[in-house]
Amino acid sequence: MSEHKKIAIAVDGPAGAGKSSISKVVANTLGYLYIDTGAMYRAVTWAVLDQDLNPDDQAQVESILPSLELTMEPSDASCKVFIKGRDVTGLIRQQTINDNVSKIASYKAVRAYLVERQQAMAQVGGVILDGRDIGSVVLPDAELKIYLTASVEARAKRRWLEVKETDNEQPLVEIQESVQNRDEMDKNRKESPLVCVEDAIVVDSSNLTFEETVAHILTLVQETIEHE
Repeated sequence: MSEHKKIAIAVDGPAGAGKSSISKVVANTLGYLYIDTGAMYRAVTWAVLDQDLNPDDQAQVESILPSLELTMEPSDASCKVFIKGRDVTGLIRQQTINDNVSKIASYKAVRAYLVERQQAMAQVGGVILDGRDIGSVVLPDAELKIYLTASVEARAKRRWLEVKETDNEQPLVEIQESVQNRDEMDKNRKESPLVCVEDAIVVDSSNLTFEETVAHILTLVQETIEHE
């Protein structure tokens, strides 16, 4: 990779497109900082459920934001997430979190709280962030914007293989329904909906392997750096 200026990379796309896992590898290859924005929304969701609050009650959810003490630390895998000093990295991947995170992420104050933290972390440059509104809201001036997508069927099958023979195992048909529901919520929510911004490069990984997708994105990074 070129040793020129380190750029900011925004990766958006629907649930299950592989944004986080691919972004981690790209970041490690480039020596960039990977900021898992999805994990931040999952951590807020975990805190809501852990305190037995109603995810549908926006006022209840927003009331806990000032006391969350949400912090992140880099790790070999990607980054660790803490709530009030407690490591919740493993806890935020449960199915109950999957079922509620889109609702929590739709609330304006939640988004404002986390976007402010994401922008502060990204100011150093040499970063890659993934989520639903990185190119449109969090990093609108990012030098490279990628919209990573795949068919509902491909995304559901990947998730099914991921959870197969684990405590979170689910039938494929249920996972596909969950993926479709999350797509609808993410695209139609009032606050910062999932959109493919005009200057984003669409990468459809339906028929690409993980390695092929990573290689394609690294090529896009190199091309962007050379044109800076």
